[in-house]
Amino acid sequence: VQLQASGGGLVQPGGSLRLSCAASGRIFGYYVLAWYRQSPGAERELVATITSGGVPNYEEAAKGRFTISRDSTLNTVSLQMNSLKPEDTAVYYCSYNGVYWGQGTLVTVSS
Repeated sequence: VQLQASGGGLVQPGGSLRLSCAASGRIFGYYVLAWYRQSPGAERELVATITSGGVPNYEEAAKGRFTISRDSTLNTVSLQMNSLKPEDTAVYYCSYNGVYWGQGTLVTVSS
């Protein structure tokens, strides 16, 4: 499975950004797509997950601000991020079953 993430960039505090991740390869059955992030000097942390059945789950930092979604026909997973804060600054990674990883896309929240 190969993952290609996109959509990162520079945004002001309070702004929005949408990340996308396209998956290709042998994708079938039950699976979990996820977004993780890693800030400078910190460990990689889970942001949100969504199952092949479309059930989302969010870590505390993402609740109420981020929305994860997936398009099963296109094999893509997206992360809509609203009300962004400087502490959301990180490299965001998409993952398939926690085994396959995208290359990461940098999100910088700064004025």
